[in-house]
Amino acid sequence: MLSHSCYSQDHIDARRAAVDDRVAAWRRLSAAVGDHAALGEFEPVFFTDLVLVLEGCFVHRGRDVEGEDGNALTEVRVLAASLRSGGRVLADRELRYHPGHSVLGHHVGDEIVLREADFVALAKAFFAELEARYL
Repeated sequence: MLSHSCYSQDHIDARRAAVDDRVAAWRRLSAAVGDHAALGEFEPVFFTDLVLVLEGCFVHRGRDVEGEDGNALTEVRVLAASLRSGGRVLADRELRYHPGHSVLGHHVGDEIVLREADFVALAKAFFAELEARYL
């Protein structure tokens, strides 16, 4: 598959809406569930998996456009690859990931566990960076 050097605003907006719908569904579920312990156990599973959804929506984005400055696009790419390989942040020689420049601040070797606030911040930064670089 060829990489994408641009996306239409409609495509980005549709993917953002799909992600927002999932976050809204989580909020409805959390408001309705009485067993807060079970919900607390499910929250990191749900939001960590949403990183894979976010990456999957734009998996073929061109790395030359994405840049190597440790932005949110790179962070999502690194987190998704790490999640597919066991759930701890992996070092990647091809990607420059800098915890100090990242949204979530994960270091190599950290377990990847996201809560709602983590994912919402990451998704917001991801879409902003996507629009800045790929429109």
